[in-house]
Amino acid sequence: MAIPDQLKNQHLFWRAGFGPAVEQLDSLKHFTSAEVYAAFVKASSGKTTYIDVAGNYIDGFMKGIDEANKLQPRDLTSEERRRRQQQNRQGIRSLNTHWLHEMVQSPAQLREKMAFFWHGHFACRNLNVFYQQELLHIIRTHALGNFRRLLKEVSRSAAMLFFLNNQQNRKGKPNENFAREVMELFTLGRGHYSENDVKEAARAFTGWSANVRGEFIFRKFQHDQGNKTILGKTGNFDGDAVLDIILEQKQTARFIAEKVYCFFVNEIPDAEKINWLANRFYHHDYEISHLLDDIFTAAWFYDEKNIGTRIKSPVELLVGIRRMIPMTLQNDDSLLVIQRLLGQVLFYPPNVAGWPGGRSWIDSSTLMLRMRLPQLFNDKDELNLSPKPDDDQMMGREENDRAPAGSQKVRTTVRGVRFIDAKLEWQDFYNYLAPVQRDKLENAIAAALLQTKRAASAALVRRFADETSRESFIRSLTLQYMSTPEYQMS
Repeated sequence: MAIPDQLKNQHLFWRAGFGPAVEQLDSLKHFTSAEVYAAFVKASSGKTTYIDVAGNYIDGFMKGIDEANKLQPRDLTSEERRRRQQQNRQGIRSLNTHWLHEMVQSPAQLREKMAFFWHGHFACRNLNVFYQQELLHIIRTHALGNFRRLLKEVSRSAAMLFFLNNQQNRKGKPNENFAREVMELFTLGRGHYSENDVKEAARAFTGWSANVRGEFIFRKFQHDQGNKTILGKTGNFDGDAVLDIILEQKQTARFIAEKVYCFFVNEIPDAEKINWLANRFYHHDYEISHLLDDIFTAAWFYDEKNIGTRIKSPVELLVGIRRMIPMTLQNDDSLLVIQRLLGQVLFYPPNVAGWPGGRSWIDSSTLMLRMRLPQLFNDKDELNLSPKPDDDQMMGREENDRAPAGSQKVRTTVRGVRFIDAKLEWQDFYNYLAPVQRDKLENAIAAALLQTKRAASAALVRRFADETSRESFIRSLTLQYMSTPEYQMS
């Protein structure tokens, strides 16, 4: 059975980006998927804009260092330390919402989606906002470039070095954490290296650190100059040499190709296709754009079994809704509350392995909130669910108005946020549907929103429709379809 061009193009928009923007809907029927993908590539080919939310704070901080020439955390009073932590948390909140807005508004959808993938792959939880925004810039800059370069830049970043404790890695007292995660999570995958490989690689990474400005530094007097044997090779290796040895292993290309396939195509691995992708990725010297070209121009990418089968992550769901229904938020902090309630807060992965994805996104409470989310944007309904406690994700603010002990309901607040105060802009959606006859509106709206075979009951959706006017009918049907289980899939 042939897949309609509109459905194929929407599939491409959801996988290579964050879903179609409302102003793009009309074009989905008039271009081939090859033409749409070529437009994606072109739109993402420009220079990456640096997201800077910490400029004033960092400028003042660096000036203080230059003047004192010795400012260290141990020199700070408890009040100064508390103020610095507060500034960092505020900065990371701003970095979160700025990047979310970029995902919604940027024409460079392919770059932002691939950067989102790398954000989960190189999962890093560091409460220094300057280090985090530097790491984000590395990921966004090299998202479509060369994996070798990306891996080396991430490995030298202050955010990752400090997150994985490599500042504690020194000659005679090696810390294995950084070397282990580079092999297990970033390159080879578990089972493709030995414990001795980790120990020897840790020796090679001794002396790798960063200064207070976030600049990479090599402390040569802390580096182990002895010979090391890593993955069958022996020599006086440093960290860069270890990364090159790892990249020489075809298993690295396969590990990355499989993870990319499961993220962009189907969570069920296809060994034959992954091996084909891995071989080409390896022989193209880890050029990420070649890997994506092989995926998004393949006929099998558009197979029916790959369409509408992937559960949207919380960020994908949130961004996708805002691209389809543009809106103005009175308080961006509501975006942080939603992320936390749904279980995915940018820059706060649960651990170094990142978010597991798939069915882990869905449980009884998150599914109900996901299906309420469109109405929460449209109405002033209270956010009254209880997320798992995590003071880092609350940015240092305890939840207010806690229910009495034993109660199941907690009003979640960040800076007093209890409601999503949003102004939805429907005109572009009305314009898209203007040529559609009233009795065909339901099918047209469902086709634009759902990637699955339509399982939502048309009678049930229509039962809750507001038929007082054409505009009310469109709004209510759209919100109802966005509130179905089928809309959770891409």
